[in-house]
Amino acid sequence: MAEVNVVLSANRYGKDKVRVFRIIRPSTPGGKQIVLEYNVRLMIEGDFETSYTQADNSKVVTTDTMKNTVYVFAKTSPHVATPELFALHLASHMVTKYPHVTKAFCEVESLKWSRIPVQGVEHKHSFVRDGEEKRMTSVEVDGTQGKDKLVGKVTSGIQDLLVLKSSGSAFENFLRDEYTTLIPVSDRIFSTSVDLTYTFSLPTLSFGAIDKLEGLDVEAQFNRVAASAKEVTLEVFAVDESASVQASDTSPPLLGVFLETSLTPSEKQATLYKMA
Repeated sequence: MAEVNVVLSANRYGKDKVRVFRIIRPSTPGGKQIVLEYNVRLMIEGDFETSYTQADNSKVVTTDTMKNTVYVFAKTSPHVATPELFALHLASHMVTKYPHVTKAFCEVESLKWSRIPVQGVEHKHSFVRDGEEKRMTSVEVDGTQGKDKLVGKVTSGIQDLLVLKSSGSAFENFLRDEYTTLIPVSDRIFSTSVDLTYTFSLPTLSFGAIDKLEGLDVEAQFNRVAASAKEVTLEVFAVDESASVQASDTSPPLLGVFLETSLTPSEKQATLYKMA
């Protein structure tokens, strides 16, 4: 039998659907607690060719290890309350801990828990799921230029944000032929689910050292951008006189309002809708 030469052109593997629930308790009695619920996906790339071509598992970082790493970092990371920083922390760890790992990818889906108001005051430790939208974060950390020269990419957004307006939407002057039964309307109900993504322009620096991540947050202000993105999206949806779903999908006021907020230049993000 002729020998077959096998070349591994690319590889990536990891652990998906790691469920995390974390309670952050205040250092002083009687303070507000914080609850976090994440679904985490952690993937790596690197020098794993022999595990595919020679059944050599000596370099394989097991998915069990990845799952437990997520749990340990959820407990110990000082950045866990900010999904982008938590994902960067995890991905940076995978690239710097294992010499043969060149890239790491971490996705964090953050589920919504809001404080229950009691007589107009937010309760300290009681929460309600008051919406099914999810805050999404996708991080790539690239160590191919060296473990001390990590390059990070961060894309975040909102998924499954359900919105409705009972007026202020129309659909007229569309193409009609013998197969068309749709009646033009100048005012109608408009409801859709919004997926929103924005990409951060990270400063040019090496954040191989974990203590640099807080400085990165000062520059990017991840939580502030997330809140602003949702606020502007809802505002534009509410006030825009929509001529069609397509027009709302790329409405100039959306980009204008978002970029005219009080965000710093590094926070200004391009926004993309996916309307369903």
